[in-house]
Amino acid sequence: MTHINKAVILITGASGGFGQELTKQLLAAGSRLILTDINEVVLRQRVAEIQSEVKTGEILACLAIDISHYQGCETLYHQVKALNLPIDILINNAGIGLFGRMDEIPPEKWEYLMQINLLTPMRLSALFAADMIARQKGHIVNISSLAGWCAIAGMAHYSASKFGLRGFSEGLFNELKDYNVKVTAVYPFFSRTPILQSERYGTLAKTFRGLPEHLVTDPADVMRATIQGIIRNQLHVFPDPTAQRLHLLKRYFPPLVDWINNRFGGN
Repeated sequence: MTHINKAVILITGASGGFGQELTKQLLAAGSRLILTDINEVVLRQRVAEIQSEVKTGEILACLAIDISHYQGCETLYHQVKALNLPIDILINNAGIGLFGRMDEIPPEKWEYLMQINLLTPMRLSALFAADMIARQKGHIVNISSLAGWCAIAGMAHYSASKFGLRGFSEGLFNELKDYNVKVTAVYPFFSRTPILQSERYGTLAKTFRGLPEHLVTDPADVMRATIQGIIRNQLHVFPDPTAQRLHLLKRYFPPLVDWINNRFGGN
């Protein structure tokens, strides 16, 4: 079991929908948080709003750093080390989305997505895992997506990043388990966060019907289930009913998932 009360937890993408819920719920559980995002003004505004509601826990630092490249990840690592507070849990939550046919999305856009969604959590995991191995204690959490199991039209790049994060998490789990360092990967379905307003490009953007409202999840519920998965040291967490069902269908009845994808994509 991973204890979150008084645990020192680093959360990337702390200003986003999931990041805000993680901050709120972990503070309520008595955690001590180090938060990072690219925009300091927005980050501190979000934190102030949360702390006006939640009086428990502790914000140790708010760090405004661009972690889309290796130098930014190193900067974050060294700034955290300067606090002289070993990280108990690293939550790689930062992520962005794109929608469109793979050849119609500007290369610089999907390459940036791959940096944020896949390379950044890999870089940060490598940096902080070394300290966790030395301490024989720690937990790394990667927020992937159900798109890391099922890829629909218009999300080739996004799914590639999340499939990659799933594979990385499984490999990391097997590499770190002998050192008492835990790994959790989380696969939510689409939730009511800013990622639903991601940039859209080209042909598929014109024909995309959007998500049925009844399938879009509440980020508070999703992060509540995520935190429980972290506490239980689960490797794979499917934090909402749609993710749970589609994951099982993908594993055991893949043709049915293809049929759902065709209906969903209007093909």
